[in-house]
Formats: sequence, structure tokens, C-alpha cells
Amino acid sequence: MATEKLAACPKPGFVIAADTVVAAGARILPKTEILAEAAKCLRLLSGRRHRVYTGVAVRAPDGKITSRVVISVVGFARLSEAQAQEYLATSEWRGKAGGYAIQGKAAAFIDFVSGSYSGIVGLPLHETASLLRGLGWRP
Repeated sequence: MATEKLAACPKPGFVIAADTVVAAGARILPKTEILAEAAKCLRLLSGRRHRVYTGVAVRAPDGKITSRVVISVVGFARLSEAQAQEYLATSEWRGKAGGYAIQGKAAAFIDFVSGSYSGIVGLPLHETASLLRGLGWRP
């Protein structure tokens, strides 16, 4: 998805694109747009660990493209129905992979993280900087 986003951007210079997917077991969770989707995701994630895959792609001014997938693991505490309903009432879940934003109110539900926190948010900063440097970018 990240490389497809790059292809859709004709601007010259260094261009960065990223996309994030949440997987629980063999299921890929949606970027939630409706309340029922978000509620289903929260119930599925409650009390278990899941994987977050963030693809990042960088295009250099000369057109060369490099990319990487960063995998992180997130553990959710078991949520009560009241906690889930309180979170759903915030609408913070709207448009978020897996129906939550780790950098927001859902941070209170996270009991384990392994991998790239910034990757879970949506742009793995360390890995993106490494890709940029590999293409010749200098700050």
C-alpha cells in the first residue's frame, strides 16, 4: 500500500508514504469507519496480543524507491464493557487500523509493546530515517 501511495504522488524530491495494518491471529482488522466495526475490533483485541504491520516506502529525487515493513506486537488488557463503551464514545477510533489509536486514550489499555512505537502510531521513524539516509538524504 505504501508503494502504491508513492506512485500516486507525482511530486519531485524525497517522498515518504506509509500504511498500517493490524492483524489478530489470521484476521486483518479494518480501518474502522463505523461504530459497529470499532466495537467488534475492541472486543477481539481485548485481553490478547496482536501484530501491527507498518509499511513505509521512500522515493528519492532520482526515482529510486526503497521500502520496509516494520512489525510490532501490542498487548491489550482485558476491557470491561464500560471501558469499551467509554472509548467508543470518544470517536478516536474513526479511521484507525484495528479501531484504536495507541497515542491517544487507548494508551490506557496497552499492557505490552514490542517493536516500534512510532510504527504502531503510523510512521516508524527510525526505519524511515534509515531508508532516507540509504537514498542519500542528508539533514
